[in-house]
Amino acid sequence: MGRSSDAFESVILEVFERHAPGFDQQTVEARVSSKGTFTSLTITITATGPEQLETLHQDLLATGQVTMVI
Repeated sequence: MGRSSDAFESVILEVFERHAPGFDQQTVEARVSSKGTFTSLTITITATGPEQLETLHQDLLATGQVTMVI
């Protein structure tokens, strides 16, 4: 989840593409908060292990656009 912006989804998908190449972008679900302040993305990948998930998490936070990763 992060603050809504024009670039939010594309930045996040770029990070996912680096860590899970070829994941199905058609399954990405976006939800905007009632006031339009935040956007949450549901993205499904097949993880290769805990190390991949940790580096993905770190890179998402490093974008400066993500406020929470679940």
